[in-house]
Amino acid sequence: MTAPKSRIGIIGTGAIGGFYGVMLARAGYDVHFLLRSEYETVLHNGLQINSAVHGSVHLDSVQAYRTAAQMPKCDWLLIGAKSTSNSELAPLIAEAAANNAKVVVLQNGLGVEESLRQALSDDVHLLGGLCFICAHRSALGVVEHQALGGVNLGYHSGPAGEADQQRLVNDGVAMFRAAGVDSNPAVNLAQARWQKLVWNLPYNGLSVLLDAGTAPLMANPDSRALVRSIMLEACGAAAACGQPLPDAVVDRMMMFTDNIPNYLPSMYHDHAQGRPMELEAIYAAPLAAAAEAGFVMPKTEALYQALRFLSAHAH
Repeated sequence: MTAPKSRIGIIGTGAIGGFYGVMLARAGYDVHFLLRSEYETVLHNGLQINSAVHGSVHLDSVQAYRTAAQMPKCDWLLIGAKSTSNSELAPLIAEAAANNAKVVVLQNGLGVEESLRQALSDDVHLLGGLCFICAHRSALGVVEHQALGGVNLGYHSGPAGEADQQRLVNDGVAMFRAAGVDSNPAVNLAQARWQKLVWNLPYNGLSVLLDAGTAPLMANPDSRALVRSIMLEACGAAAACGQPLPDAVVDRMMMFTDNIPNYLPSMYHDHAQGRPMELEAIYAAPLAAAAEAGFVMPKTEALYQALRFLSAHAH
């Protein structure tokens, strides 16, 4: 089991990095946060999590840094930054990573590990992290946590043999569990990525285009039918790419969404606040993989094209 003395670095202290970083620090881990625009605020006010699950959690003394070069070398690096910044992440990881560091990519979409792997040193262990959480940042250093919070881990690539890969994944799972976060190994990381896309493909894009959260999308019969059809396209694409998903996954995800509080996904907040949307990882990459496998996703393609229009005309 990973000992609390393990040093953890957070690259990207937004809703995801902030939530998991605070939970790990609260559990006694040595956590270091890389911040940019939020640095001064967090340094003076700390990090605040307003959680419907854990209550009010405040980290008063934050080990905060403006640059990765100022951070101590970390055994684990959690990448909470959006995939839109992946081209800038490799140098930051190189500066903050200890020898044989474990880098966990807490991002949505397909191909996010591959885009980082080619820029990392060979001794780095790269893991994928699948976050199942409803959270967003409401102000500098403040995270609103509405529901869930689990994170599943899978080994992607690095110097470890098969037995050591499983050990490292188990170490990461134990680390999150010690922090009060539900966590499990992802037996098949590629399949897990596709399964998460079943939810992300409809709700992220439709929330932007229809200016609506999950509750109104599920309450209206037309948008509900559209959600289901996009989910079914994602399942078909996954199967065509050699990663078939359980038959009940669509019904299960729709039932799950019916039972969570009204939620505005991350892409909605990115668009509303003028930040780049994660169109490449969440839409372009799965569409390209499906096309290469000979599977057509017409409704997902139309959604992507509409989002690209909005992105091109964003102020």
